[in-house]
Amino acid sequence: MEETQNRAGARCIAVNGWFWNELGAGSGQYLHQLLAWMPGQAAQTQFDVYVPQRAGNDRRSPAFSESQTSDAANLNIIPTPLAKLPRNLAKLWWEQVQMPLAARHSRADLLWVPYWAAPLWQPCPTAVTIHDLIHLLLPAYRGGRLQQFYTALVGHTARRADAILTVSQAGARDIVQHLGVPGEKVHVVYNGMHAVDAQVRDATHLQQVRTKYSLPARYFLYLGGFDARKNVQATLQAYARYLAQGGDPQIKMVIAGKLPAQDSAFAPDPQRMAAELGLAEQLYFCGWVDEADKPAIYAQSVAFFFPSLYEGFGLMVLEAMGAGTPVVTSSSGNIS
Repeated sequence: MEETQNRAGARCIAVNGWFWNELGAGSGQYLHQLLAWMPGQAAQTQFDVYVPQRAGNDRRSPAFSESQTSDAANLNIIPTPLAKLPRNLAKLWWEQVQMPLAARHSRADLLWVPYWAAPLWQPCPTAVTIHDLIHLLLPAYRGGRLQQFYTALVGHTARRADAILTVSQAGARDIVQHLGVPGEKVHVVYNGMHAVDAQVRDATHLQQVRTKYSLPARYFLYLGGFDARKNVQATLQAYARYLAQGGDPQIKMVIAGKLPAQDSAFAPDPQRMAAELGLAEQLYFCGWVDEADKPAIYAQSVAFFFPSLYEGFGLMVLEAMGAGTPVVTSSSGNIS
């Protein structure tokens, strides 16, 4: 690749923005929050973020705006048409063909892929973020042959990358051990939480959030996903035991997050589990929580439950602690 310095001497980082419009995904939050901060720390670096444009009424395609992340002059959001292929093939084409071509076209000094999907052809130095190895290590998440092929592919392409970023020391150990990557190539950069500052201390704001979600006066909280590794069943069983041993029934259990579309072994429905445990009257399902409201919901809970069996980082544990809330979490697994 021709070594150039773009835009009046600024170096250029091409960024895979596949998750730019998926704020409900951890990789989307990771990308947005870093790009809210990074351009201001590197004024002489141009960040070109390539964002797939999907046709039709794809629910993952809200109108995006540079102002959602940063008004920095060196942040360039580039809408890019997505190949008209089935979704999985379109994603693979985007990662393996469109992104490296875009990096070469922009004469990028670095291609950064903020999730586990580096391209096989790397026309410039490449860095990839691997948040965890769930799809490699946990049998329930390995999927069928196509998913296993994809996991093998991105494992191979990660080994070819110049640098691997990960979010915990446990994640780094897994990457070195299971991908066979030299330790000096793996760099741990911890996740951080949103600034909560006065939000969790302002009585008016706290009451507004309580009213918005019709929260009970006192409650324990679970907020997160519902796939099997999240171990929500353990939270419900612990709460049932708490009540059976004379715990205060006025302290309800709030389950926050989008419930599974259907009950399955992979994503068990907590409503069914609650009914089986006789907890239907004690639980409150408040649904999806807006990002801006999370600190207040954490802060007003008696304790936050997060007994996950495996996490690359476990950001919600940090968020709850940042809001001043006691946390009940796992003593094993990959939480760091």
